[in-house]
Amino acid sequence: MWFEEAVFYQIYPMGFCGAPKVNDGVTVSRILKVLDWIPHMKELGVNAIYFSPVFESDEHGYDTRDYAKIDCRLGTNEDFKRVVAACHENGIRVVIDGVFNHVGRGFFGFQDVLKNRENSAYKDWFCINFGGNNCYNDGLWYEGWEGYFNLVKLNLKNPAVTGYLLDRIRQWVLEFDIDGLRLDVAYCLDNDFIHQLRELANTIKPEFFLLGEMLHGDYNQKMNDGMLHSVTNYECYKGLYSSFNSMNMFEIAHSINRQFGKENWCLYRGKHLLSFVDNHDVNRIASTLTNEKHLPLIYGLLMSMPGVPCIYYGSEWGVKGVKENGSDAGIRQCYDKPEFTELTEQIAKMVKAHKESRALCYGSYEMLVLTNKQYVFQRAVDDERVIVAINAEENPYTAHFNAGCGQAVDMLTGEIHDFGGGSELLPYSVHFWKCE
Repeated sequence: MWFEEAVFYQIYPMGFCGAPKVNDGVTVSRILKVLDWIPHMKELGVNAIYFSPVFESDEHGYDTRDYAKIDCRLGTNEDFKRVVAACHENGIRVVIDGVFNHVGRGFFGFQDVLKNRENSAYKDWFCINFGGNNCYNDGLWYEGWEGYFNLVKLNLKNPAVTGYLLDRIRQWVLEFDIDGLRLDVAYCLDNDFIHQLRELANTIKPEFFLLGEMLHGDYNQKMNDGMLHSVTNYECYKGLYSSFNSMNMFEIAHSINRQFGKENWCLYRGKHLLSFVDNHDVNRIASTLTNEKHLPLIYGLLMSMPGVPCIYYGSEWGVKGVKENGSDAGIRQCYDKPEFTELTEQIAKMVKAHKESRALCYGSYEMLVLTNKQYVFQRAVDDERVIVAINAEENPYTAHFNAGCGQAVDMLTGEIHDFGGGSELLPYSVHFWKCE
């Protein structure tokens, strides 16, 4: 499928566009701002974009009011159609958030329940106890996602609910021509519903892509031939930054080998998980890393490890941002225009190398050298091999290993590398050596 060779760019539209925090009912075509960023995305080299929620919501997008309408703070359905069409014209696929586990209190069905209670035609769309109460003093209790009553849990065992959601997805493909969905809190979704989603994906559009948000556990429970195509690789997200901060490359190497190694027991060998160093839910990577010289290196690892890389808007030029006092505002910022810094240029070279290398997209994984501060591994497919070498310390290091060839071309610099006598790794360096 197309996603196996993709490099994603994630945008959180409400923050990216500088939309009001709470839905004010005023329609402003802010989403058209994306059009101005397409040249930047092309220069960066990404070929897919993932939009966090775009549909009408109460506040942050994950509290949906109307699945058929683009949030008025972002613009109109016509505006979003224009954005998707422009992305496609520039060779960029479009995936949007599908928030199906819960809705906002402003959702029409829940509003009908509040008004008509036991007589509501939608009372079985939710998990409700009319003999209870909640923090809004509605005179009824309902299940909210992880106890948040502003996120009303949908009853995905109800065919009326799943039928409604599947119809909305058909509408999105017909109206907007999207290429896939990222399923919010996929770990909470009913398995039967995910099977229905996969059946729809198999017929609705060629290679329609389903990505699920997963945190812990065995991702194969949701990612398989009958369910999701891919999931978010949170296990390696933690290992990526933690390995650099603790100067312990053994951590990320353990996770990658556990997932993609050559042994039969490795969990996800041959599968393509979404890899990332930050996103709309976690601190910016430039704030997380304790040594800024590790920034290019962590992106080098992101672009060369097994998986589908994803870059969070702004982080490619090293912006900082942290969650404070329970608020995500500090990591969902608005920027007037993109920047193309030295870091951006380095990442762009890595993106280009990833897209142009079958070994980096599909190759097997084999570790060659591992110390606390150095990490060398090989990706190989058919007759193509790429050796990735990372030196995370301030001193040079000479790595000795069997490269299986005498020379290689560094895909990031174009320089010829000779493996004879050992490979010297400069301080804070990353290499993608393509063996001829």
